Amino acid sequence: MADDATSPLTGASLIKDLVRRLPDAPGVYRMFGEAGEALYVGKAASLKKRVTQYAQGRLHTQRIALMVDLTRAMEFTTTRTETDALLLEINLIKQLKPRFNVLLRDDKSFPEIVIAREHPAAQLRKHRGAHSIKGDYFGPFASAWAVNRTLNTLQKAFLLRSCSDAVYESRTRPCLLHQIRRCSAPCTGLISLDDYRVLVGQAEAFLRGKSRMVMGRMSADMQAASDDLEFERAARLRDRIRALSSIAQETQINAETLDEADVFALHAEGGQACVQVFFFRAGQNWGNRAYFPRVDRSDEAPEIMAAFLGQFYDDRPIAKLILVNVEPADGELMREALSLKAGRRIEILMPRRGEKRRLIDHALSNAREALGRKMAESSAQSKLLGQLCEAFGLEGAPERIEVYDNSHISGTNAVGGMVVAGPDGFQKNQYRKFNIKSTELTPGDDYGMMREVLRRRFARLAKEEEAGENPPRPDLVLLDGGAGQLAAAQEIMADLGVDDIPVVGVAKGPDRDAGLERFFLPGKAAFMLEPRSPMLYYLQRLRDEAHRFAIGTHRTRRAMDMRKNPLDEIEAIGPGRKRALLHAFGSARGVSRASVEDLAKVEGLSASLAQRIHDYFRKA
Repeated sequence: MADDATSPLTGASLIKDLVRRLPDAPGVYRMFGEAGEALYVGKAASLKKRVTQYAQGRLHTQRIALMVDLTRAMEFTTTRTETDALLLEINLIKQLKPRFNVLLRDDKSFPEIVIAREHPAAQLRKHRGAHSIKGDYFGPFASAWAVNRTLNTLQKAFLLRSCSDAVYESRTRPCLLHQIRRCSAPCTGLISLDDYRVLVGQAEAFLRGKSRMVMGRMSADMQAASDDLEFERAARLRDRIRALSSIAQETQINAETLDEADVFALHAEGGQACVQVFFFRAGQNWGNRAYFPRVDRSDEAPEIMAAFLGQFYDDRPIAKLILVNVEPADGELMREALSLKAGRRIEILMPRRGEKRRLIDHALSNAREALGRKMAESSAQSKLLGQLCEAFGLEGAPERIEVYDNSHISGTNAVGGMVVAGPDGFQKNQYRKFNIKSTELTPGDDYGMMREVLRRRFARLAKEEEAGENPPRPDLVLLDGGAGQLAAAQEIMADLGVDDIPVVGVAKGPDRDAGLERFFLPGKAAFMLEPRSPMLYYLQRLRDEAHRFAIGTHRTRRAMDMRKNPLDEIEAIGPGRKRALLHAFGSARGVSRASVEDLAKVEGLSASLAQRIHDYFRKA
């Protein structure tokens, strides 16, 4: 049951009026402010009793008192149990991102390794996202670096292919990976599919924690090869064993007694917090990552840990064992909720001694160091933003800076890039790319491209604001360019009614020399900053990041165009027929040279389709 309540009353008076109609039942409540923004989401074993506390002012900190005072509406949802209420609360916090809740800000998915089995010769590769591919998944790995390191080792040890199925089918001779002993080349028959499946089975066993068994068998095979005087084969097995041993040597800390565990260590200081997360699978450390959830000085460590765990596992697989340095608030309820979500028993332990305690201490040490670095960076960042405010005449230090740049080669594959920065550094989940769509632009018209990018960005902003939404609005816009780019931006933003947003053009120095940049502001003469000032270095970093992002996006688009196969353009040529043609002729160029008679011999091609393919490659 859901109840949506709005009233001319505000704050504590509003809450007091609503309490009379609330049930003594578990559920979730939401508080909203003047503009409809979410202030807080909470759960309760009894909605009536919990919300009554807000009306009566019980145990209110200054922060909670402010939250109550800002409340203009509330919504309520009753649930069957308090566990259901906790799961719903977690989901709503991640969805609404309320101002007064502890909030996990980085919810990017983790990379995994997949042994894809959609092809007779299984493929080993990195994967991120839903498990939509038929195969076996192993993870999570904390970072792309951790998964790439493991993939590199597995390629050396098990010689499994990483190429796509299309590339596999088109190979006529072994690739470079085979030459450097990282692939057994099943594509060209240098290894039989039965022997290749043995390698796949060994890789799977290793990833499932049976590393000693796999290495033991390899050692026995190496000794047997040596006894039979097959020294080259023995040397290859020796290299594979060394590759597997390197995983343990490269990892700082392992936990051989843990089959599957996630380790969380929280350190809070000065109104900020860091949670260091380590992943252990099959007795191996699969990396770690530091998180900096949004917290308040009044938040207690158990509350932060509970909120973090709930949001962290909202859309991720849950480990069988969770080790923490702080017992989460409502710990038993959290255990029950995670077990219900995972469909199996989940343990949350706060170890006092032994190997598990050593893992916690190691993670906590990392959390302290990460938070120290973060606080030092934040202090320096705040100072830089204050100087930026003074230099550009802003009303206050910018919370959101948007930087724009374009990239193209003679007008082809033109893209615009937007990067976002603020007090916490670059916000990569806010980056946006804009494929230039206008057919009326002269190739290489940088002003026209910037107009299109800004029109699309700020037309959307204006539309969302008009609809009563609260989209992210920049406090400062930086453009890669001088007076011309600035004039183009002013024209577009004035047309869209968002000309109250400050815009600055950043022109490169002569010969693109760093340190000689000129800055253009509306109605002011261009000026330069002190060549070695920290603020100039900061602005250069912003501009360079926008340039890097735009260039990278352009290269990706260009590479996609270059990889397009002419066969994709021919009607009635699907993946099956395309694979058959490439297998028969080796490449699209081979297909283009084939006669109608040779094309018609390919399985699945009729005479009329063979004629159509032949005509396609010979059209004027």
